Amino acid sequence: MEAYDVAIVGGGAAGLSAALVLGRARRRVAVIDAGAPRNAPAAHMQGFLSRDGMPPADLLAEGRKEVTSYGAELLSDQVVGMSPGFVVHLASARAVTARRVLMATGAGDELPGIPGVRQRWGKDLLHCPYCHGWEVRDQPLGVLGGVPGSVQHALLVRQWSGDVVFFARTQDLTLAEQRQLESRGILVIPGEVARLVVEDDRLTGVELTDGRVVARTVVFVRPGNNPHDDGLLAGLGCELSEAGFPAVDGTGLTSVPGVWAAGNVADPRAQVITAAGAGSAAAIAINIDLVREDVEQAVADMADRPFSAAMEAQVSSLMFGHRRRGF
Repeated sequence: MEAYDVAIVGGGAAGLSAALVLGRARRRVAVIDAGAPRNAPAAHMQGFLSRDGMPPADLLAEGRKEVTSYGAELLSDQVVGMSPGFVVHLASARAVTARRVLMATGAGDELPGIPGVRQRWGKDLLHCPYCHGWEVRDQPLGVLGGVPGSVQHALLVRQWSGDVVFFARTQDLTLAEQRQLESRGILVIPGEVARLVVEDDRLTGVELTDGRVVARTVVFVRPGNNPHDDGLLAGLGCELSEAGFPAVDGTGLTSVPGVWAAGNVADPRAQVITAAGAGSAAAIAINIDLVREDVEQAVADMADRPFSAAMEAQVSSLMFGHRRRGF
């Protein structure tokens, strides 16, 4: 069974960023990744300084190249469980051990069950205006209601276009919400949505259940964020929120000593650049924790060893060697 300083579960922006920092810190690192990144449907990644517009797959490819150059090992596998002592069990029946664990497995998106939604996800059905707003600026945009925070989402989307329609669906708006939307020129359309209208592989409108079609080129939705149901964090005994996400401190440390979490697994709304930063912060904290343990072990080992003649000669050479050379 191979032993590592750190096992990183998940090879996205957070996991690879952490691996880069730890590899440069001369730690033995294994990055275990099943190859299913959350942002795979997106053609481009925006808002990442110096990487704006880069395809997500290209960022990961560059990241893998960088981390392996510092000795980190990439394991294309899936973690199916963990035993005490951080024994990591893989789907391939292989197992590795680690002194510390970083969970960077991301999160899942819960989308409305509207025909066309899943097919257009990441293309012209979008969620993050900071990620995609500039690219669709001044176009006729729609926002799907019916989920918590959707009114605020519509008000945010309005920053990128003066032509925004809010599809209320089953949502009953308060008077304050109606006034907010109207004050920003956002048209509220009641009624449930039947489907997204697609022609020649592009979104052209939103059809309501009464047959009306509202022409739109892009629709935004605020998806629900769900933790993966792999049970890994719960199996480690980590404290979880009601939504199932781990409670972490500023470095990503969970309630279980030796276990960190970074990226969307801890903050499901984090952008790529934010997730990468969280991975870096977690890696620094992990290395500091390992240094502490290394020092404690070294001090304990020294206490068990007598002060040998060889050690005395080495100390004398370092302190008084120059005197023997006539200085």
